[in-house]
Order: sequence, then structure tokens, then C-alpha cells
Amino acid sequence: MAHIHIPVTTCYDAITRCKYFPNWREQRITIPVAIFPGCLPFFVVDTRKRRPYPLIWDEQQQMVLALPAHLAEMALYAVNTGCRDAEICNLRWDWEVKVTTLETFVFIVPGEFVKNGDERLVVLNDITRSVVNARRGKHPTYVFAYKGKPITTMLNSSWCRVRRNLGLEQVRVHDLKHTFGRRLRAAGVSFEDRQDLLGHRSGRMTTHYSAAELSNLIEAANSVCERSGNKPELVVLRRISVS
Repeated sequence: MAHIHIPVTTCYDAITRCKYFPNWREQRITIPVAIFPGCLPFFVVDTRKRRPYPLIWDEQQQMVLALPAHLAEMALYAVNTGCRDAEICNLRWDWEVKVTTLETFVFIVPGEFVKNGDERLVVLNDITRSVVNARRGKHPTYVFAYKGKPITTMLNSSWCRVRRNLGLEQVRVHDLKHTFGRRLRAAGVSFEDRQDLLGHRSGRMTTHYSAAELSNLIEAANSVCERSGNKPELVVLRRISVS
């Protein structure tokens, strides 16, 4: 029997709508072609989660330089905010909130676009502010758009081609969030502040902050800016394959 392997996220929605896969959360499942017409007789889907792959600075630079401009901007935004794909692709100008006392702005993402269902405060560091300001006037609704249309996902053919050419096929869009989190930790940012910056549920009102608290979060977010001159050195231990 012919099989092909595809990521679980590709089939998640289709699987969860089917009643005849009671054990789909097991490590491997077989999906009949009726769900995906025109494909091979059966899919074998590996539902095991891949390990996080935080990027080192050189890998980030290679990807940003190789990606098309609109994807490079989105990648920089992701790796400096820890936002997920949906939070970035759906980012809208009317979610922007001015913080006049600090002469800056933030975004508040509605809960319907956030994984945990809570509103999310997105604090911008110097890099992401520059990215967002460069996007002003390019689309009336969405911060990130391509040829006048909203972008449905960053994980498109261009992203896949670039990571393949760079030998980074394991890098997912979500790894940019992991990268941000690891860099915050390497910079000595407190656990509570990391939770806030990454949009994790912490049991408190995530959009209620004083000016002093916001200033502290902005400073923490800026601690991972590569161009700051004192960027945290993230040492990633990876297995070495021996042939």
C-alpha cells in the first residue's frame, strides 16, 4: 500500500470533523482517500509533535535575507513578538492602541484569533515598531498583505522553498515563537514577563497594565534585539548525526 507522510496540522481540521477516527490522537493513523480526493489511496499521518527548533542568529539572518520581502517582515515580527501565524496574518490596524505616555503603540489581538481564547497584548520592540511603521498605508485593513490581499498563512510555498534551500526544513513558523521565548529567557527576563510577552495564560487580566509595567515589558522585548549591541547569546544544544 502506498503511503505519504504529511504534518498533522495539515489534516487536523479534516480529522476532527470525522466520526470514524476515535483514536486519531495515537501516533499514527490512516485516512481514506474519500476525505482528500485526487490523492494516493491512503494517508499515514504522524501526529507526534515535533521538537521546538529555536533559531540561532545566523539561521535567522539567512532566512530573512532569503524570504520574499513581505514574508521577511512577517518573520521579523514573529521572532520579536512571539505571535502565532494566525495572530500575524490577521493583524489589523484597528487593533492598534496608542500609548501616549510612552510615545509608542501596542496591539490588542481579540480572543477569537488567540489560541487560548483570551485577548492578547502585543508589545513591540524597536524592530517590530520599524516593521509595522514601514507597513503603514499599504493596506487599509491588514498590517500584512501581499498584492493588496490578506495573507492566509506564512507557511506557504515560498517559506517551504527557502527553508529547503537553506537546509532548515525542520523550521516551522511556530519555531519563531520558540526562538523569542528562548531569547527572553537567555536575556534574564522574568518568568512572569515572559508569560505576558508570549501571550500565555497567566490567570490575570492580560490587557490591564500601568505605564510602568508596559515600560518594563518594552524594555524586556528590546533585550532580544540583535542590533542592540548586547544581544543575548543563545546556546542551542542539538544532536549531531553521525553517518
